[in-house]
Amino acid sequence: MATELSTNTAPARGLALASMDDAFRFAKMVASSEFAPKDFRGKPESCLLAVQHGSEVGLGPMQSLQSIAVINGRPSVWGDAALALVMGSPVCEYVRETVTGDGDAMVATCEAKRRGYPQPTTVAFSVADAKKAGLWGKSGPGTQYPKRMLQLRARGFALRDAFPDVLKGLVTAEEAQDYPAAEPVKTPQAKPQSMPEPAARPEATDADMIRCRLAISKAKTSERLLDIKQTVEQRTDEGFYTSVQTSELFDLIDTRLEVIGTKGDAYEPEEVQA
Repeated sequence: MATELSTNTAPARGLALASMDDAFRFAKMVASSEFAPKDFRGKPESCLLAVQHGSEVGLGPMQSLQSIAVINGRPSVWGDAALALVMGSPVCEYVRETVTGDGDAMVATCEAKRRGYPQPTTVAFSVADAKKAGLWGKSGPGTQYPKRMLQLRARGFALRDAFPDVLKGLVTAEEAQDYPAAEPVKTPQAKPQSMPEPAARPEATDADMIRCRLAISKAKTSERLLDIKQTVEQRTDEGFYTSVQTSELFDLIDTRLEVIGTKGDAYEPEEVQA
């Protein structure tokens, strides 16, 4: 079953897109053509969403592409298109705009009258307001065309206040350009899990050295001394004995072997752990 796009009560003009498939084929065609605005060129998905967004407020497909803009991540409508939508609505009685004064005394006023309401919505935007908002002297069209900048700010506020149902929450693109860009959300990075430090091996203390010296001095046979020497070598590899301690113990073992060699091996009744 085809998915229909949002429509409005105005009579259809130009191309009518009856289904989502039709709309996407149209979006792909436009995205690859010179008719696509710069921000939509080569982006059929963005073209499709702009067409859909525009259709919800009463714009045709090509009007949507020319009138809908995404500024700082927020959909918006250019000021002239917003005025066209409002003036084309049956609830609008009139919209009047004026710019008075010169230099720092310039003031733009927009008077928007909703049909059936006793009073119009009137919004004024002055040079003082522009300075307070940080717009006056800001590089861009606002500096080149200050009257136009004031006019569009007054228009945007007035139309949104008087005709929120027509614009459906869309701000003017000119106003959206003045908003600070949203900071990207930073996802906390998980700290890499470090490998656990290997458990520290115990090192020989003075008491350990005394016990080993005692075992060497009490050894009665060469076999016992060689066993002690092998144990010392193993525990040196494990980091228990330092090289200095090992050298000392080996000297003691060699000396004791010389003594035993002159006396001959004898029975050894007990052993002392190295």
